[in-house]
This record gives sequence, C-alpha cells and structure tokens, in this order.
Amino acid sequence: MPSKRIKEALKLVDSKKAYPLKDAVDVLKKFPRAKFDESVDLAIKLSVDPKQSDQMVRGTVPLPHGSGKKVRILVFAEGAQATAAKDAGAEHIGYKDLITKIKGGWFDFDIAMATPDTMQEVRKLGKELGPKGLMPNPKTGTVTEDIAKAVNEFRAGRVEFKMDKNANLHVSVAKASFEAAQILENARAVIEAVVKARPASAKGSFLTNCTLSTTMSPGVRIDTHEFTVT
Repeated sequence: MPSKRIKEALKLVDSKKAYPLKDAVDVLKKFPRAKFDESVDLAIKLSVDPKQSDQMVRGTVPLPHGSGKKVRILVFAEGAQATAAKDAGAEHIGYKDLITKIKGGWFDFDIAMATPDTMQEVRKLGKELGPKGLMPNPKTGTVTEDIAKAVNEFRAGRVEFKMDKNANLHVSVAKASFEAAQILENARAVIEAVVKARPASAKGSFLTNCTLSTTMSPGVRIDTHEFTVT
C-alpha cells in the first residue's frame, strides 16, 4: 500500500502526461516532503544498443549549483600528485596500499581517480571496481595528470553518468531542498550533456523516456522535445 505521502503526491501528477522540464520541477517541488533531504534524480532511457561498443554513453558534467551531496574521493597517486590530491581535499590517497585494501573488500568511497602512471596496476582491480562503476576512466575525467583540478571539480558538483546494460542512465542532480530554479538548471545541464554524448552510430530519437523524481516520490515524466534529440 502506498503511504499517505505518496498518495498525496500521486494526486499532483498526471502519469499520462509528459511535462516540460520547468513544469516537471514545479510539480516535484509541490510533493509532500520526507523527513530527510531527498535526492532529486533523473532517469533516462536511451534508444541505443548497449551491446555495441560504439554506442556506449558516458561522461561527466558540472552541475551549476552542485549536487548537495558530499562525495568521498579516493585517488591513486604518488609523490607530488599525491600531495596535490591531499591539498585539494581527497579523502583517501595512496597507491599499492589502496589496491590491496580494495582487493580485501574495502569500498568506503564514492569516486576513484588515478594518475596515468598508476593505471597499469589499478586496471587489475577490474573485478572489484568495474561492477560498481568505480573504475577510473579518462572519458569521465577520473584518469588525469591534473589530479587537483579533478578533485576540486568533483567536490564542487561534477557528476558522472554512465549507461547501464539496459540503456538506462540514473543521475542524482540535486537535493529536494534546492530552489526550483537550481534543480531546473542542474537537470537541464545533465540532459544536455547526455544529448551531447550521443554516439554517431545512434539512429532515430535518442531520448526515449526521461523521468524526474525524488528518493521517495513518484516519477514525473519529462517532455524531451525541448532538447535536440533526433
């Protein structure tokens, strides 16, 4: 049985309607609030074939107003790069010691970064980091020589998006306590970044479905025609 709060929220949204993004945010802001500051999440279905390597969709995007979420950053680095990562505010810095720790089942972090010279060993963590979407990758800005810049960007609200095996993307774009205009600008930035990451081999309409919701709310379907999706 849906809770009283969910029932109230369902009265405010037309499940058969696709709303312009701004209207979707306005509906979301009218939903009854939970007792905690919920995340605001985008769920996007793409019309690509995940089995084709040339149709993978992934990338990062800076949120204009940050994510509202504190992220724990791990950096594989040595020497001056390790010092730079520490000065930038990374929580965990190391190299082979961290590799050993992760092989032992430790995952007390949200983002993993690496300098290029550490990747030969870090790649051996494929079984541990791969399934969790934590493997550092140059395409997402998590393998870089400028490690301090990357740490600062992710701490400030740069988020990663990566399509799963069913061609879906899920990205947290804000907190429910954000102003409507902040949620709107963050959500727009993510959708536009996903559209920009469209593979050249993708055919037809790219965004087949897009929904905005909070952690505990029903989804509000977004009309994607305002974005360049064909």
